[in-house]
Amino acid sequence: MVSMGLLLAGCSQQQLQGFLPAEPGTTNNTDKVTGLWVTSWIVLLAVGVITWGLTIWAVVVFRRRRGQTGLPVQLRYNMPIEIFYTVVPLILVLGFFAFTAKDQADIEQPYSAPDEVISVYGKQWAWDFNYVNQNVYTAGVQDQPGEPGAVDTDANSALVESQIPTLVLPVDKKITIELHSRDVIHSFWVIDFLYKKDMIPGKTNYMYVTPERIGTFAGKCAELCGEYHSDMLFNVKVVSQADYEAYTKDLADKGFTGQLGDDYNRNTNLPGTVSPLAETESETSK
Repeated sequence: MVSMGLLLAGCSQQQLQGFLPAEPGTTNNTDKVTGLWVTSWIVLLAVGVITWGLTIWAVVVFRRRRGQTGLPVQLRYNMPIEIFYTVVPLILVLGFFAFTAKDQADIEQPYSAPDEVISVYGKQWAWDFNYVNQNVYTAGVQDQPGEPGAVDTDANSALVESQIPTLVLPVDKKITIELHSRDVIHSFWVIDFLYKKDMIPGKTNYMYVTPERIGTFAGKCAELCGEYHSDMLFNVKVVSQADYEAYTKDLADKGFTGQLGDDYNRNTNLPGTVSPLAETESETSK
């Protein structure tokens, strides 16, 4: 224990966090994820050291000596050892499952009365952000190849850095994020929040988060969604409540009022969706 304490005391903050990108207290969930990650690695490292030690011990102790011939005494069964290597892994698996399920249940617990509701739409290859309580929105510019003034980020695409969508969130507020897709499966991932969730056409998923640190954090789509998937980036800017109110008011003053909803989805074959051709035929028959 003393050796382990001295070893951990010499670690940097990044090492103590298991090399995860987030700083402590970035959101109300990041410390849970970091704790689960680091604890799991410590347990697995201890299991690995014991396993390696026993393996090396067996190789050294039971190696064939010079002059030995024949086979050593063979044992068919060793009930205590068989019980040990069955029960111990089972306990480890059940322990990992229990702690993971507990933390996931906490992270996925809906807010009964969120301070803000954000509706996010993923689309090839950008993002629309609706600020539901304020009834304003921002529309992401979809990445296209060969646009004038663009900065190439790979061989075929052209991403305009100044046009990367930014989601602004107030610090220390309970936020419910509704996740939608306009076309194919995407995944909403704010790297420093240590959590991501898929966006599936025709289905609404939810994230519940309380940002606790002011700053700007990188986000991206974490699900391969087409040719320019690598350019489907966004930023999350966590600001004070006063700055958040000023930002949403500025959007309203600029005329970005209302909500960008399902009307802009590309899919026309989802359940309950009537194709434009069918609607035209219906009007003609009248």
